[in-house]
Amino acid sequence: MKPTALALFTALLLAGGCARADAPADAPKADAPAAAPIEAVDPSQAPEATGFRQTVLVRGLEHPWALAWLPDGDLLISERPGRLRVVRGGVLDPVPVAGVPEVLASGQGGLLDVALHPRFAENRLVYLTYAAGTPEANHTRLARARFDGRALSQLEVLYAVPQRKSGTQHFGSRLLWLPDGTLLLAIGDGGNPPLRLEGDLIREQAQNRGSALGKILRLSADGSPAPGNPFQGDGGALPELWSLGHRNIQGLAYDPLQDRVWASEHGARGGDELNLVSAGGNHGWPLVTHSREYFGPEITPRRSAPEMVDPRRVWTPAIAPSGLAVASGRVPQWRGDLFAGGLVSGDVRRLRIDGEGRVTAEERIPIGQRVRDVREGPDGFLYVLTDDARDGRLIRLEPG
Repeated sequence: MKPTALALFTALLLAGGCARADAPADAPKADAPAAAPIEAVDPSQAPEATGFRQTVLVRGLEHPWALAWLPDGDLLISERPGRLRVVRGGVLDPVPVAGVPEVLASGQGGLLDVALHPRFAENRLVYLTYAAGTPEANHTRLARARFDGRALSQLEVLYAVPQRKSGTQHFGSRLLWLPDGTLLLAIGDGGNPPLRLEGDLIREQAQNRGSALGKILRLSADGSPAPGNPFQGDGGALPELWSLGHRNIQGLAYDPLQDRVWASEHGARGGDELNLVSAGGNHGWPLVTHSREYFGPEITPRRSAPEMVDPRRVWTPAIAPSGLAVASGRVPQWRGDLFAGGLVSGDVRRLRIDGEGRVTAEERIPIGQRVRDVREGPDGFLYVLTDDARDGRLIRLEPG
């Protein structure tokens, strides 16, 4: 381990109970860490699920990234090259939404997540995340605008990651509204070696509380730091920080049955994680991880540590988890289950979860394309976006 990383790791251990602040009363409950460090599982050993019927609803999308339902049942779908599309009455409108901000459509960058304000029916506000800048100097932005059904207007940037990085990797960008009306925004660590920032490998920013990289942020609806965040008043820490030690979160989901937040994130070579996230948690990256460098060596020998939150599932080899949904119970046989998409595995993982947040079973639903997003629809069925340059698809999963 590099001297700077080792020093930081030691400091975190010495900090003990001071490393974590109390969560605000209205935040999702903070579950205790897993009783013991878990071992990675081989995703190829998961049995194939039965009792699911797949229906392709839309074809011909270009690198779709996220979807959101409008009150009338129509859908918004973001395409990474910089287009926002509408599915009207089950048919993809050939004309993209006007007024989308200019994006850096390079590498993993582009137009990323889309979410509606909880009171969208009243205010017509749509929230977007995207990569902005140049390949040499870029960052993640959060913006909102009013949507009239055809175009966006009154666009305003609500939040911009303060750090400017080179390379077009690890933007994170998933959005999640919490029941208290605050907004979680996941930000990636900035990229892989040899990328550097402030003299160190950029991934070390995930442990820097003065940086937004490698974090989940909790914001008010106007993009300002939400009141009651765990590191407010901690000298040098950004007031918007909610959790830290993340590599590249690509799935965020709220469990309304248990009042908790789940996140899925990419490892490097193996070590993909499913995490139960709460205010103030440090999830360890890159000081503790099951992941290895893409070129082979261990990133660190440590898989777990005191004051670090252990993952609830680790996949090695990687599935590249992207998109995450919790079944709310509208389909009774799925109640409380987690559904995680896999880019590399080309499937959706059904994970059975007990009341303590432990994974008790895993099944795979083969899709046959890279799965970018998984959401529960208003009807309780699951909706899947597949990532393809020419034939990205919207697929419905229902019992059958």
